[in-house]
Amino acid sequence: MTATEGLLVPPGHGRVVQTPAQRVTFKVTGAHSRTASAFEVEVPPGFDVGAHVHARSEELFYVLEGELDVLAFEPLVRTPDNWQRWESGSGTRVVRATPGTVIVVPPGCPHAFANPTDTPAKMFFQASPPPDHERYFEELLEILRGGGPPDHEAIEALRARYDIEQLTPLRHAP
Repeated sequence: MTATEGLLVPPGHGRVVQTPAQRVTFKVTGAHSRTASAFEVEVPPGFDVGAHVHARSEELFYVLEGELDVLAFEPLVRTPDNWQRWESGSGTRVVRATPGTVIVVPPGCPHAFANPTDTPAKMFFQASPPPDHERYFEELLEILRGGGPPDHEAIEALRARYDIEQLTPLRHAP
């Protein structure tokens, strides 16, 4: 790609990374943009990314299909088990996001999403700076590809390398 050429990714195109818990289609990578990576993420029923925080990364989520419970605030108390009950000092609580909802997460802001419904959800996800999230997804797939129970120590080390402080557990229905 040259400076006089843009990038066009048609519907259904992009490199797919699939784990037992998510399907992520890379739409824009660090090879295409200096400012952000962009992904289409399918979130299956029962998936909960768990509350987490990034010291450096900024993220944007746009719900395309389905419904997701979302969090994007610092709670009064960070309980280690259930972010869905968190509340901010101003009274903000978890929101049910429907198609068209945008969530912007600045660095240092705890955030999470979960699909509590019985139908898949889909969202557009942008992460800045690139290529941290694309590399995270690729390496997570390698860890999970082995089959059997996930190697939690390897996943924790991966998160530490890519600026992810996990606050509550990631969960997904089998």
